[in-house]
Amino acid sequence: MIQYSLNCDKGHHYDAWFRNAAAFDEQQARGIVSCAVCGSDKVSKAPMAPAVARTDQQKISLSSSHPEAAKFRELLRAYRQKVVSEADYVGDKFAEEARKIHFEEAEARGIYGEATRDEMVALAEEGIEFMPLPDLPEEHN
Repeated sequence: MIQYSLNCDKGHHYDAWFRNAAAFDEQQARGIVSCAVCGSDKVSKAPMAPAVARTDQQKISLSSSHPEAAKFRELLRAYRQKVVSEADYVGDKFAEEARKIHFEEAEARGIYGEATRDEMVALAEEGIEFMPLPDLPEEHN
């Protein structure tokens, strides 16, 4: 999986995950990459700093004092709620069910559940697209 910072022609900035660099190029050529904020299909990669592996395994967070933090949290909350309300929960069978859907052994539908890190790596290596659901801190209080 690769994460790109993207910009649309209306000035919105956001991040999106793709299976690999070729997947972004192919999806953009097909016109299916669109702005997460306004839906514009005029999207380009923003300049990015290279990813540097961290050794301390600390999470990096958007400061709650950032001007867009509350709006961003609300968008994440709405996205998560939409997935949870419209997709099937498959628990710890996520990787197994995602493979069945990918290889057309099961009905194509939205699913969500849990997967180990190894399962997620294997899915990505097999070209099976998925996206982690956002986990918001206040959901654990």
